[in-house]
Amino acid sequence: MPIYTYKCNDCGAVFDFLMIKRSEKPSCEKCGSGNLEKQLSAPGAVIMGGSNPKGTTCCGRTERCDTPPCSEDGTCRRD
Repeated sequence: MPIYTYKCNDCGAVFDFLMIKRSEKPSCEKCGSGNLEKQLSAPGAVIMGGSNPKGTTCCGRTERCDTPPCSEDGTCRRD
């Protein structure tokens, strides 16, 4: 079931609409208007596995970082 983003041309509200049936017509959640414009949105992506090569740190370096810039717990990790 696709989710579409719409902008209301009457009140300017932006909202997402879950399309369950093709025959459904969205209306503005704020003002109820049907005067809508479908917005362009980027598709989602799922990356499987680690994004860093084996033997690198959390930020992609081969040496440990003096100050880990990208780890959540403040430690520099290697795979």
